[in-house]
This record gives sequence, structure tokens and C-alpha cells, in this order.
Amino acid sequence: MQDPTLVNPTVLTPVDPMIERYLFNLHAPRSDHPVLQAMESLAAEKNFPIIGRLVGQFLLVMARVIGARRVFEFGSGYGYSAYWFAEAVGSEGQVICAEGSADNATLAAKFLGEAGLWPRVDFRTGMAQQIFATLPGEFDICYNDADKGDYPEIWNLARTRIRPGGLYIADNVLWHGRVAVDTYVDIVPGWTEAILAHNQAIVDDPEFDAFINPVRDGVIIARRKI
Repeated sequence: MQDPTLVNPTVLTPVDPMIERYLFNLHAPRSDHPVLQAMESLAAEKNFPIIGRLVGQFLLVMARVIGARRVFEFGSGYGYSAYWFAEAVGSEGQVICAEGSADNATLAAKFLGEAGLWPRVDFRTGMAQQIFATLPGEFDICYNDADKGDYPEIWNLARTRIRPGGLYIADNVLWHGRVAVDTYVDIVPGWTEAILAHNQAIVDDPEFDAFINPVRDGVIIARRKI
């Protein structure tokens, strides 16, 4: 089980590590599933970024609050966030995952199959934006954890496809504190500027109410007004 104070070192820590440790110890045991343990062990072994238990629980609660049944993920890795959404949407719901790596798709089928959640998942391999463009209709939730340089584009694609009362959620919107400092070393040139533009566009959008949950690396949640 991952301890959030021991992974993803940050430039700035929005939430005191002692508070995050308390939250982790409070919530994590309630969702302690062998599949989650296996996915987290693989993330630690491969240094693969996942949202972890606290953000996972947050996604599950938000999805259940609005009664989500149709979710689209921009960037799914090997299915860690999809695990939480698939739990939330129930047996009649669907989580459409878009991931560029075929190896990750294979791992997702294994993990989510072992969890009994694979029938709720439509896992597609390719560029998330292109996959999204081929799908009809609106979504209860559009979740964004793709390449950070693509965040503004993905927001513009998703915002009109979210049903009234539905949610747009994006991970890493504090980007290890880089959004709040004047001098930083970016992982990929331009990504911090893209995240800053993405965040500002969301909070300035008159059709959405938005807030950033600062846990871990920051998760923005924007509700389309009814």
C-alpha cells in the first residue's frame, strides 16, 4: 500500500505531509483490495505515476454523488483510476478508457478482470483525443490524466460533451508545486505553462463551477451548471 508522503516528491507540498498521512491512514484501509495492492506495488516497482488511494477515493465519491454511469478517461495507464470509476458506476455503468500503450491495456485487462470490473470497462488503445472524437453523446464525467501539454486541448474538447450537472476532473493540476513558484525545472518544456492555462480557463468558464482539491498533486473538479 503506497504512503503518499513517500512518493512523488514535490517542489511545494500543498497539504502538510502529516495531514496527508493521517488522511491516508484514515481512508486507505477501507478500500484495501488485493488488486489495488498489486497495482500499487507495480507502480512502486516501475516508478509509474498513479493517483493513489486518497485521490481514488475522491473520484469514487464524486462519481457516486452525481450518479455517474458514463465516464471517459483521457489517459488510463494500466487502469488504476478506472478501478475507482468502475466501482462507482455500478454494473449498468461504463468507463471508456483511452491509453496509448498496448502493454498497459493488457495489464488493465488483467487487473480489472481479477477485480471483477472488466465488464464495466471499454478499454481502447490510441490517442485519447482521437478516440473521444469518435464517440457520440454526452458523459457524466470526463477525467483527464493525459500528457500535461495536452491539457488545454482536452479541456476544450471535453467541456461541451459533459452533461449539465456532470463533472470534468483533471489530475496533477498543481504539478508538483511548479504552478505556484517563479523558478522551476519542468519535466517537459511547456507543460507547466499548459497546466496554468488549463486551470485558468476552467475557473474563468461561466458555464462551470470549479475547485482544486490540493491533496497529493492537486485535482481540479469542475461541474457544468444546470
